[in-house]
Amino acid sequence: MATPTTMLTTETKTDRKIDTKAAPRHYHITTFGCQMNKADSERMAGILEHMGFQWAENPDEADLILYNTCTIRDNAEQRVYSHLGKQAIRKQEKPDLTLIMAGCVAQQEGEALLRRVPELDLIMGPQHANRLEDLLNEVFQGSQVVATESVEIMEDITKARRDSSVTAWVNVIYGCNERCTYCVVPGVRGVEQSRLPEAIRAEMVELGKQGYKEVTLLGQNIDAYGRDLPGTTPEGRHQHTLTDLLYYIHDVPGIERIRFATSHPRYFTERLIKACAELPKVCELFHIPFQSGDNDILKAMARGYTHQKYRRIIEMIRTYMPDASISADAIVGFPGETEEQFDRTMELVADIGFDHVNTAAYSPRPNTPAALWENQLSEEVKSDRLQRLNHLVNTKVAERSQRYLGRIEEVLVEEKNPKYPHQVMGRTRGNRLTFFPGDIDQLKGKLVQVKITAARAFSLTGGSLDVVSGLRKAIDLSRFE
Repeated sequence: MATPTTMLTTETKTDRKIDTKAAPRHYHITTFGCQMNKADSERMAGILEHMGFQWAENPDEADLILYNTCTIRDNAEQRVYSHLGKQAIRKQEKPDLTLIMAGCVAQQEGEALLRRVPELDLIMGPQHANRLEDLLNEVFQGSQVVATESVEIMEDITKARRDSSVTAWVNVIYGCNERCTYCVVPGVRGVEQSRLPEAIRAEMVELGKQGYKEVTLLGQNIDAYGRDLPGTTPEGRHQHTLTDLLYYIHDVPGIERIRFATSHPRYFTERLIKACAELPKVCELFHIPFQSGDNDILKAMARGYTHQKYRRIIEMIRTYMPDASISADAIVGFPGETEEQFDRTMELVADIGFDHVNTAAYSPRPNTPAALWENQLSEEVKSDRLQRLNHLVNTKVAERSQRYLGRIEEVLVEEKNPKYPHQVMGRTRGNRLTFFPGDIDQLKGKLVQVKITAARAFSLTGGSLDVVSGLRKAIDLSRFE
């Protein structure tokens, strides 16, 4: 799949010039899509605040609006255009409004977006997130800018404006070298580029000093980490692998939990599973997409594994960590999928017992091989299969959640429950959202032992052992049991 390689600055438009030394300007970022996009948005927000911009909760009160976009599904892409259209109309009344489209749709469409939305000031692919200040300076000089050429990823040059003060994303590898026939990601995020272990550890050390307790290592295909870095061991394997990275960063002071995503079954190893079992800070959570339970469909998708291999991976994880949480992604309605092949996906979900599954109906994406195949399924068939799969997933996830009842779980407190202010909320090591009574001012960022009294499909309720032992007279826990 070809990647646009143009960096275009259109003719100067003097009416776009902006006095950046005037009163403080405000920005708003709307993020669509995956964890990688969320991490990119945090970095770009940090750059904007470094430039003197202030956050605006309401986009209609912002002087600069940035849409960080996702193109993995057509509906996500259409939502972007809906939001952008409203602000394009607003710009006609407020000419100094700066409109930016970043992320995967920007990379995919490039200069063509200027014909569709001429009000845009800056179009930038995800590889250019750390160049935002330089690109904006060109905009403020009166230019429309399109930045979609392939570049070497720059290390972070400013502090991210992180949405949480407890948990943080840390990118470890950008891009993807896989060529799944349905996926647009390699074309919009570029080839794999691993960050140096020393740079990753240095970022985590700084996070630990700032009081962050949990880090999630991110990569489109995180198991590929280090393949592009030089060096091999005497045994002939890559010197830098995700497993090696986990051992290298595990002792960072202040960081109490480490997660990683997203894994690819093709590269998932027993050595990695052993490391996760041995390293206390690494949470017992694995996100491993299977996409389909049928081998012929997996072959058509160019996934590089069989459903039997996927099942063996899960079996191996549960051998080392019987209680590990397993989440996954699945696609229904792939071109040519028969009812029997769909049934094999249902069988896999029923057999494994996932803790969570992200499901989607197949959506043809631009510049992907599968989008050109003639054996596309109807929207009615795809919708029906998605509904049936979702029903099964919800049933199995609810069953799986019941194992928590009566157990004591370690919960990292992140926020106050917005619905019930007397409760706080956080996540177990297996990433299950958990609510329990408590004071957020005292408990935020703390690891609390919680006895689980209610288990739903996607969340738990309980009471902390500290509260149970010392504060029962102040809080009637029976209301939550």
